[in-house]
Amino acid sequence: MAITFPIAFEKMSGTGNDFVIIDNRALGIPLAEQADLARKICRRMFSIGADGLIFIEKSTKADFGWNFYNADGSVAEMCGNGSRCAARFAYRHKIAGKKMKLETLAGIVEAEICEEDDVVRVKMTQPYDFRLDISLKLGDEECAAAYVNTGVPHVVIFVNDDDVPVKTWGRKVRFHEMFEPKGTNVNFVKLLPDGKIKVRTYERGVEDETMACGTGAVASALFASMLKGMDSPVEVITTGGDMLTILFDLHDGPVAENVYLQGPTRLICIGNLTAEALL
Repeated sequence: MAITFPIAFEKMSGTGNDFVIIDNRALGIPLAEQADLARKICRRMFSIGADGLIFIEKSTKADFGWNFYNADGSVAEMCGNGSRCAARFAYRHKIAGKKMKLETLAGIVEAEICEEDDVVRVKMTQPYDFRLDISLKLGDEECAAAYVNTGVPHVVIFVNDDDVPVKTWGRKVRFHEMFEPKGTNVNFVKLLPDGKIKVRTYERGVEDETMACGTGAVASALFASMLKGMDSPVEVITTGGDMLTILFDLHDGPVAENVYLQGPTRLICIGNLTAEALL
């Protein structure tokens, strides 16, 4: 099937995570071509540039569904900040009301537009596969780490300094044999004097540090509670300087329920994608 240009798109940001969103319900861009489009459209400087590409799709199980691609064209089961941006897109375009459900590969995600229309709260899929006693060699030292799947896999490492070599260490952990074959995202977490935490994330599929990561913020907040005694809600300062709020209930097991991710979204631009954006 030949793709017809121009293609309407919007670019949105969720605390620094940026996404191109295309309403594919009527366009019918075939699944077989979407990953390649993501790789080309997400290139910075040569195309629109983004951390990921979201195709809004029809769903028989929720108000709408999506196909989500990382910048390298790989499929992600879930994206916290991406789901918040998709929810605001759906509300603005009257695809759904202020409370809605989104079908993802990780399951059905509930979302709500807050009183300030740019603030979106999503109820995350239930985290699973907690591992609290991982040891990883980074630099010259063995570092304690923890792992959980919050829709996608995440490793959390608590650090004392801001100048962590996120790309070098993150890549090492991301491709570590312990997490093969799919790999993992990696979060470096610092406890702040005011009771918040600062999180820097190396994202699988972007293969670099991103300005924010919603599922990573959730993983970091859960382990800040389990391992550092912090109570819900946990406020997370992202690399980009914005704040995400994580709410949750923890039980023995460990089991985390009623996990919510809340924060601001930004509509950056509205436009039309030309064929030259794919060159």
